[in-house]
Amino acid sequence: MTEKIEGICNDKEVYVIFGSLKGQIEPKCSLTTEEIQNLLNEKVMFLKANPKFKGKGMIGVYINCEGKPLKWEIDGKTKSDELDRQLLDIFKTLENWTAGKLNGNTVDARVLISYKIKNGTIVVE
Repeated sequence: MTEKIEGICNDKEVYVIFGSLKGQIEPKCSLTTEEIQNLLNEKVMFLKANPKFKGKGMIGVYINCEGKPLKWEIDGKTKSDELDRQLLDIFKTLENWTAGKLNGNTVDARVLISYKIKNGTIVVE
């Protein structure tokens, strides 16, 4: 990590965890992927006004060793600043997470959430 983020337990060890690898458990939001998609599709007003919009993007968040989301940011922009802002605002409401684990120990982690937009509908990948 190159920046100091308030609330990180150990800024020298922040991981991007791949749950498919042995000994790694990704941080998890209390909402399922489907519930997050439904929330986004319900709340993003930009897409209601622009139903033919297509695009893709990515949101990143740091989840500390206690499961608290600390810093949300856009990692892959869509073609609309307004849409990016609305998406980021909604993602910031996702406050309940479990911390990631590496070899049985809870760790600070960076989570990347990718999504696609086609015909005005968001699909979280």
